[in-house]
Amino acid sequence: MGRIKTKLIKRISREILEKYKDQISTDFKETNHKLLSFAEVRSKKLKNIIAGYLVRLRKNMKDYEL
Repeated sequence: MGRIKTKLIKRISREILEKYKDQISTDFKETNHKLLSFAEVRSKKLKNIIAGYLVRLRKNMKDYEL
């Protein structure tokens, strides 16, 4: 069983994904560095959680595009 993401993380991640869909990749490190230019996230922990969730959403999108 995994950890459940809060509504805040899901909402922010979906908004970022809608705006910058083509710039987000399935690589965590790359997405984590680009996240700084997309949104102002002060907490390192929150930034990592959002980046991880963005990667997960992007991977799911690729599965549905096939």
